[in-house]
Amino acid sequence: MANDSPPPPDSPALAVPPAARPPDAVVRLPGSKSLTNRALVLAALAEGETHLEGALFSEDTWACASGLRRAGIALRMEPEAERMVVRGHAQGPPAAAAAIDVGLSGTTARFLPFYLALGRGVYAVDGTPRMRERPMAEVCAALRAQGVRVDGGPCLPLTVHGAGELLGGEAAIDGDDTSQPASGLLMAAPFARRDLVLRVAGHVRASLPYVAMTAALMARWGVPVARQEAAYRVPAGARYRAGSYRIEPDASAAAYFWGLAAVTGGRVRTPGVGAGSLQGDVAFLDVLRAMGCSVEDDGGAVVTGPPGGRLHALDADLNAMSDQALTLGVLGLFGDGPTRVRRVAHVRLQETDRIAAAATELRRLGARCEEDVDGFTIWPLPPGAERPVTVQTYGDHRVAMSFALAGLRRPGLAIADPGCVRKTFPGFWEALRGAVGAGTGAVAGGPGAGAGR
Repeated sequence: MANDSPPPPDSPALAVPPAARPPDAVVRLPGSKSLTNRALVLAALAEGETHLEGALFSEDTWACASGLRRAGIALRMEPEAERMVVRGHAQGPPAAAAAIDVGLSGTTARFLPFYLALGRGVYAVDGTPRMRERPMAEVCAALRAQGVRVDGGPCLPLTVHGAGELLGGEAAIDGDDTSQPASGLLMAAPFARRDLVLRVAGHVRASLPYVAMTAALMARWGVPVARQEAAYRVPAGARYRAGSYRIEPDASAAAYFWGLAAVTGGRVRTPGVGAGSLQGDVAFLDVLRAMGCSVEDDGGAVVTGPPGGRLHALDADLNAMSDQALTLGVLGLFGDGPTRVRRVAHVRLQETDRIAAAATELRRLGARCEEDVDGFTIWPLPPGAERPVTVQTYGDHRVAMSFALAGLRRPGLAIADPGCVRKTFPGFWEALRGAVGAGTGAVAGGPGAGAGR
């Protein structure tokens, strides 16, 4: 199998029939995309061989792995075993030149330039037309402040001229649009001349859970990160340890199955992801509690929806877990009043403008939805709103996965281009079918559910 082969073409629409009964399922999820791509960079920076167990195989993680391989890192992919084996090189990229295509992967686009700056060569970074529209100004500014020459900007394409090190010292990155540049700089910081003290500026609540995730992962790999509020100190000269690391299941993916329990009045358990997770999206469990769900933890979250999926409406600030804005919007279709999703203005800059997409598609389902600058308000579906509708996904995996939940309650729903879930969860539709059809304690997903392209 060619590791760098392109994804398959767009797929035909997929009907999502209503659930026949409240499911009772155990859903085994693929590894976290956020953790897998961070772990790939750390493994590349650790001298020796690292085994990443439970890794996610999706378009985003293939993009990151392919970029590292093009930079000279030996990397073996074992999808059936959900394992990646990385031969790290603690002096930065071995290659003296590389052309790297990040596709539509924001983490790859914003992590790898900092990694490439540690090499001694010239590295071109580019992506899809949509990725060329997404914010990269903080990446360029942070690299230049660290003494790295960057041609291009403020968006892709960029050319990074690696100097073999960073300067370190005091640094600041605005975290309003995305946390990823801050995480990219932190991971490269042990290779700076001096200790790095990074302050994440702006209205940073959206960024802090992901930056904290990066800091926690670095500490597990042997590099301590001292934190005081929104500032992080990384010691120069510290080094990452190669070894064997297990990737947590993906909390963002788990939220769709927690939402499944909510809208159907069923019960779903997600082993390995719940209380104690490094991932900020586990806080979506608190939102579900407020909507009337029962939430427990048994080595993973256990969510039970209210009888009949009758959910409470609420006003929710999702700034710190904005990947769930669309999920909550869909759950709001089945609330007992208007549900407000706010402080997620930055999701307009993701794979698509997610606020506009949510408002457009929720209205097409027959609901009232009012869009504003930083979010939207959704009213419950009125009786009789059941005409056939094919939800447009705009090439965005999160639109597809969240709106699938509406089809479990609203007849006549189909999802356009369901294959777009390949970006982060190739096995989503199989796992969803398994969970919806599950009887008591049946397992959906299972090993390899996230494997594939």
